[in-house]
Amino acid sequence: MAFVNAEDVAEDVSEDHEEVISTIYNRPVPQQSPESNGEPFATYFDEKIPIPEDEKHSWFSFRKLWAFTGPGFLMSIAYLDPGNIESDLQSGAVAGFKLLWVLLLATVIGLLLQRLAARLGVVTGLHLAEMCNRQYQKVPRIMLWLMIELAIIGSDMQEVIGSAIAINLLSAGKVPLWGGVLITIADTFMFLFLDKYGLRKLEAFFGFLITIMALTFGYEYVTVKPDQGKLLKGMFIPYCDKCGTQQLEQAVGIVGAVIMPHNMYLHSALVKSRQVNRADKREVQEANKYFFIESCVALFVSFLINVFVVSVFAEAFFGKTNEQVNKVCTNSSSPHAGLFPNNNETLEVDIYKGGVVLGCYFGPAALYIWAVGILAAGQSSTMTGTYSGQFVMEGFLNLKWSRFARVILTRSIAITPTLLVAIFQDVEHLTGMNDFLNVLQSLQLPFALIPVLTFTSLHPVMNDFANGLGWKIAGGVLILIVCSINMYFVVVYVSALGHLALYVVAAVVCVAYLCFVAYLSWLCLIALGISFLACGQTVSVTRTGLTEEPPVTQIN
Repeated sequence: MAFVNAEDVAEDVSEDHEEVISTIYNRPVPQQSPESNGEPFATYFDEKIPIPEDEKHSWFSFRKLWAFTGPGFLMSIAYLDPGNIESDLQSGAVAGFKLLWVLLLATVIGLLLQRLAARLGVVTGLHLAEMCNRQYQKVPRIMLWLMIELAIIGSDMQEVIGSAIAINLLSAGKVPLWGGVLITIADTFMFLFLDKYGLRKLEAFFGFLITIMALTFGYEYVTVKPDQGKLLKGMFIPYCDKCGTQQLEQAVGIVGAVIMPHNMYLHSALVKSRQVNRADKREVQEANKYFFIESCVALFVSFLINVFVVSVFAEAFFGKTNEQVNKVCTNSSSPHAGLFPNNNETLEVDIYKGGVVLGCYFGPAALYIWAVGILAAGQSSTMTGTYSGQFVMEGFLNLKWSRFARVILTRSIAITPTLLVAIFQDVEHLTGMNDFLNVLQSLQLPFALIPVLTFTSLHPVMNDFANGLGWKIAGGVLILIVCSINMYFVVVYVSALGHLALYVVAAVVCVAYLCFVAYLSWLCLIALGISFLACGQTVSVTRTGLTEEPPVTQIN
């Protein structure tokens, strides 16, 4: 591995900005800078939002906070996608209020990790995919790109499933599931036209969708009237009384659903939409501060919405049996009573059955309002997934596609298996795909978390904003915890497959997967300062401070 400047440092950089990092040396593969072709390497909107001056309020200004508001709320949509909503309702139905503290902890961990991604984009002017492109060798770079593309496609499939189920519920079953899947193709292209109206209007539209989710799921919360004492106890006391394997797996599922790999790439790119003079240390500090405040507010809102969903199902359906629900649905003349067999097994719910049982217990309004909330979650997540895909493709491959072409590719890949399941299977198989997709995305987490910790810990990349010792230790521990939890989730899922051939395939994939994770972890540990892993060889790394297009290093 070698750290080298991507440009001709002998001509452009003074010797005053050199430092030595202990590392393993291999022959570097220089990356041609996109700017050398005379074209700007921009992966976001042409428009950049100016930041107003506010001399009266030097420490904190609501005007400035408003100017920085937007990227954090777009990022927070990943915490509200249909996969998260399904995890929430299953948590409530399986464990009641007892796992709310896990949701709170996962959201806080997510906030701290998003902070690293945002700082990377603000300080360097490059988002995470661009940094990977410029710093990793060709083979690991392509492997990283493929892994993140898998995560984006998996997320896209969950959003298609959620939207199709919502359309089916809203139409009282008149639009079949496969029809809802096809509709999601058309509406995504329609939303892309919002680009024409400017960045702030697009951000306002996403804010509108988040508001719809808050109102719809808030309506369900007010209707059900959860026990506030149990809610607060479950949120702030980290204990799960009389919990077994099922509750443990659900807790792991919450963490896996909340922290999304492609969201790190998305957030690091979204922050580039504000005008920040990176040559001015004060402006960079200010941008970091306001983006963090905005992220706190955005994730607090998303946390409240998730709490609404968990609490509704914890209060109304925790401990219920299929027989009880079947009787209530039959008495309310629901056409969906057959979904629940007449037995004493514990009720199992998903986003489809969730809407049905709400309708049985609290009337048709609860069902339709639930479906509107799911539709808003699916559509908003679809759009942010589209942008994530574009940033990742452009950053890793220096390949510029229009959003239209990008949507054609990812949506075609996502819709094909979803459409086949919707046509030839029933809704239970469609919602059952979410378990597999959660596992798929859990596997991709190291490929976002490890690079973001690596780059934000490198002084030649981040200069004075590199992670300190406390953040290096905390970041490493958090990433280890999150990845371990998600690996447990994967092991539980694979162990339930029950077929020898699948075990063999899983073992082979696991070996290759762990080798790649170990490679990335090795580079990360060197960046964190564990220099003896670099075998004692040294290479000079040049940096120029906070410039508009800072030189970067390359990891081989």
